[in-house]
Amino acid sequence: MTEVGEGSVVDGRYRVLSRLGSGGMADVWLAEDTHLQRRVALKVLHRRYAQDREFVERFRREAESAAGLQHPNVVAVFDRGEFEGTYYIAMQYVEGPTLKSLIDSGLQPDQAVSLIRQVLEGARFAHRRGIVHRDLKPQNVIVDPEGKAVVTDFGIARAGVSEITQTGSVMGTPHYLSPEQAQGMEVTAVSDLYSIGVMLYEALTGRVPFEGESAVAVAMKQVSQTPQRPSSINPAVSPALDAVVMRALEKEPGERFQSADAFIAALDAALKDPGALGRETAAFAPLPPVVAVPEEAEAAEPEEEDESRRRRLFWAMVVAAAVIGILIGLLATRDSSTRVPSVTGNPLNVAIALLDQEGFSVGTIQRVEREAPRNEVLEQDPVAGKASLDCSFLTLFCSKPKVTLTVSNGPGSGEVPATAGLSREEAEEKLEKAGFKVRVQSVNSSSVEAGDVVHSEPSAGSTTTHGSEVTLFVSAGPKLVKVPVLVGTQRSVAVQQIRGRGLTPSVAEEESSTPAGEVIRQSPSAGGQVEPGSTVTIVVSSGRKQSKVPNVIGKLRSEAVQAVRAAGLTPTVEEEETEVPGKVGRALDQFPPPGQKVEPGTEVTIIVGKRAAALPEESESE
Repeated sequence: MTEVGEGSVVDGRYRVLSRLGSGGMADVWLAEDTHLQRRVALKVLHRRYAQDREFVERFRREAESAAGLQHPNVVAVFDRGEFEGTYYIAMQYVEGPTLKSLIDSGLQPDQAVSLIRQVLEGARFAHRRGIVHRDLKPQNVIVDPEGKAVVTDFGIARAGVSEITQTGSVMGTPHYLSPEQAQGMEVTAVSDLYSIGVMLYEALTGRVPFEGESAVAVAMKQVSQTPQRPSSINPAVSPALDAVVMRALEKEPGERFQSADAFIAALDAALKDPGALGRETAAFAPLPPVVAVPEEAEAAEPEEEDESRRRRLFWAMVVAAAVIGILIGLLATRDSSTRVPSVTGNPLNVAIALLDQEGFSVGTIQRVEREAPRNEVLEQDPVAGKASLDCSFLTLFCSKPKVTLTVSNGPGSGEVPATAGLSREEAEEKLEKAGFKVRVQSVNSSSVEAGDVVHSEPSAGSTTTHGSEVTLFVSAGPKLVKVPVLVGTQRSVAVQQIRGRGLTPSVAEEESSTPAGEVIRQSPSAGGQVEPGSTVTIVVSSGRKQSKVPNVIGKLRSEAVQAVRAAGLTPTVEEEETEVPGKVGRALDQFPPPGQKVEPGTEVTIIVGKRAAALPEESESE
């Protein structure tokens, strides 16, 4: 198995620059994506896990689930794969300190709430997609220079109902474990909210709720002990924030916030009205201080009061004390609980009617923008089930508590941001941040570079419902033109076809055995795809070059032969007798005749005169 280190290249794409950190399951490296020229955080599975086939299969399957988490407060997963036995996930690289570092430096309550609220936004997005983090802690939250909190470590071994965590071999950090997680029970989204409650506690006070000498000791405290109120450590924490934290840290999952929406709504309400007390906050309030009361001066008893009177008074006081004690005992053991009906999921008017039938009144109605239908009840406080009555004077006077409802105001609406001219990735990110879903459609454009947005539908500046779909029309570049077949056509026809396709013709000529004026070559080849206006070059045959037969009649034999050869023709000499002495050795005739044009190399016959043979003398005898 290849060892990953600085300078190595993973999967032919990711050049490792430096180590960012190391955890129980994986190492995290800063790497450069050489394909997209961007920096990524490269998480590489430890060797001991990479050799376990079952573990690797779960790692791959759950990483695929995490790849679907595209949210501003959740680290983005870009890629995943295998490299020579090393399994990796390429994620968004977020530069900045961890939330733990900021807590150690000290945070104001409003700063703490703002950062934790962003963590809840990321957790809510994951929970809605069936992803439970199981190891939320300040070390897993990075805050960028603009103050945006990004949750990391989603989906390594914690996507959905993780089989890995069920084995008990992988466990979260003890200081942030929920009681049910510490006991090995089923872990749900509500367990994540407990961990976020611990993070909020630490952000407000600078320390975790429970410390111990060992992980087991801390886990036991998570199960059995009640934490100290944050305001007793940091007086700047308001009563309302106290109540929110203590509810988030309830031991029973059913007593906590049942969703990130409810947690966020409670934080918003606490910031809006810091002095308000939440549900059952009296259970966490410190006991009133003991006030020393000066002893009353004893009235001087008359010396003449006899012993019997004192005895009667004593016994009367004993009897009264006994009666009061019995009464207090009866009142103290009186059942002061009630059952609250479940109204979540109902329309607001139905929820109010159901509560009224059971003798409950509605307290605050908190409205939040969510994808749920308008006026649907998302959360109730107290939650459905057993709850304490509001009592005074040792439960002598009790009433049912008011129920606070968190109600959907619908998804709300927003303005579609301008995306024309942006790259597809930039436009998608901008629309998602604005709360819209994105669909991409390719279109041809000669004015917008390929990969950039031409326009959107609805158009920029339009107001539409959050969560609705916005279509991005992304340029695929100019519409290409198919080059026609031109070889074998006449020059004029070829030029006309080229111009008819919106292309520019370029003509060259070349000698060829092909008839003059016929196209013998073209570039680009027929069937090729080119942009409109591109140049198409054709080569047209100019035919073969012809030679003119020179006039050699009357020239000496050698001169005639040389003249024919100089014209690029082939001389052939034939002799013919002549009785004219001046024509002997000279060209008498030729074929082809002078001035005729012929192909180069054509044979030219030269007739050369030679002396006629003498006739024999007749015998005188004859």
